[in-house]
Amino acid sequence: MKRTILLILVIAAVPAMIINSCRSGRIGVQTAGVDTIYTIQDREGYPVEFHFIKGSKHNYPLMALWITDTGNNYLQTLYVAESVAKGVFKHGETSTGKWMPGPIRRPAALPVWAHSRGVPEEDSLFIPTVHTPIADAYTGATPLNHFVIFSRIPDTTNHIFNVYFEINQSWDWNEYWTNNKFPDDEDYKTSCQPSLVYFTQIDVKSSQGVYDLKLIGHGHYSGDDGKIYPDLSTFTTALEITKRAYVVLKEAEGPVPLNHQ
Repeated sequence: MKRTILLILVIAAVPAMIINSCRSGRIGVQTAGVDTIYTIQDREGYPVEFHFIKGSKHNYPLMALWITDTGNNYLQTLYVAESVAKGVFKHGETSTGKWMPGPIRRPAALPVWAHSRGVPEEDSLFIPTVHTPIADAYTGATPLNHFVIFSRIPDTTNHIFNVYFEINQSWDWNEYWTNNKFPDDEDYKTSCQPSLVYFTQIDVKSSQGVYDLKLIGHGHYSGDDGKIYPDLSTFTTALEITKRAYVVLKEAEGPVPLNHQ
C-alpha cells in the first residue's frame, strides 16, 4: 500500500516539475519531444514564437535566428547556438585523451548570420571568441527535439521585419560536397553541405498570426562572405534537416501547440 501511495505522489509531481523548469530558467520542457527556449525576456517589445519541426536528417545542427529591417539592415539576434555564441564547443579539446569542451571557431557554420551581425574580431572573422561571447539572453544549448523559441522584437519603431533562420549540420557529405572538394580548406571540412537559409517577412500589425519560413538559399561553403546563394541543386540530406519552421505572433502568454503537419 505504501509503495502505491508513493508512486501516485511521484506521478503527480512530474507535471509540476516540468512547469517549474519552464518558469525558472531560459530553457525548459514544454511537452514530451518538444524543447522550449526563452530569449530576450527582460525587454519590452513584440512577443514572437519561432517553431521548428525537425526533419528526418536532423542530427545536432547549429542554428541562428535573427531579424532585419525591410532594407536588410541587421537589427537583432533572437537566438544563436551556444557553441557559436561562446566560441566553445562541447567536443573541442582532446589533450586529456578524451573529448572535452574547448575553444573552437567555425566561420563556415553560420556565415550569413555572422556577416549580417557585422561584428569583426581582431582576426577579421565575424564569429565570436571566448573573449567576446554573445550574452546569455540571446543564446542557449542546441535543442535535440522539435522546439519553440519564445522571444521578443525589442525594436518597436517599426512593424514590418524580415526574419532569417540559418541552419548547418556538420559532416553531412554528399556526392557533390565531398570530403576532398576543397582539400586545403579546413573551414569547409567542418561544414560539408553549407548552411541553409530560411526567410519570411512579418507584420506585427497584421491580422495574420502564422508565417512560414521558406528556404531561399545557402551560405558560403567556407564562411568567406555573408551572401545567400540561391542554387540548391547540389543539396540532398541537408534539405531534410528542417521539416517546417514558422513564426507565430501571439499576445497571450503561454506556448502555442506545435503543428507537426
